[in-house]
Amino acid sequence: MQLDAEGHAVLPGLLGADVARRLAGQTTALAASRTTLESMDLGRGELFYFGAGMPAPLEQWRVALYRRLVVVANHWNETLGVGQRYPAEIEDFLLRNRKAGQMSSQSYLSRLGVDGHMALHQRNDDEEVFPLQIVALLSEPGADFEGGEFVMVEQRPRMQSRPSVLPFKLGDAAIIATAERPFKGTKGYYRVNLKHAISRVRKGERIGLELSFHDAL
Repeated sequence: MQLDAEGHAVLPGLLGADVARRLAGQTTALAASRTTLESMDLGRGELFYFGAGMPAPLEQWRVALYRRLVVVANHWNETLGVGQRYPAEIEDFLLRNRKAGQMSSQSYLSRLGVDGHMALHQRNDDEEVFPLQIVALLSEPGADFEGGEFVMVEQRPRMQSRPSVLPFKLGDAAIIATAERPFKGTKGYYRVNLKHAISRVRKGERIGLELSFHDAL
């Protein structure tokens, strides 16, 4: 299974070109708040965060994907000897978020123009963190923009970091590890740390999507 082996799995055409274009065209209309990557010291570009409720079909996809991925998440925790288990439905998990004070959505649309980029980062600062998330591309490489590759970097103990570039096309999505995943070494399983980034956009405008299953403080 690629998700276990690599910490990511590309889902070609999950959104479809029409849905991707429609979401990209509604970037500002769908957002509850806007911030810049510069203000977060994370690069150059804009992030448009969703509010408490996301637009259809994103909310339906989030609910459906959680139901499938919670099996993987619980397996990863079991493999790593972590006692926490995630409930079968996302609403029950978000209730845990609210009890922990995590009420701010972490899901957003990103807009990167020429020289826009996103530095390596991960979203696991809070108490309740789901170990998987979704990223998608809402623009067409080579037509809407050039550059802007989605990059993941895996850091294993006592080994050099390993970068991977995910080959996104318009409407493609991927499941990625939020921060850590189990890796089987010669002496059993251990944690590897993952971060993701977007390389510099050389031409045009890149619009992307990031869906998180947990909220933030």
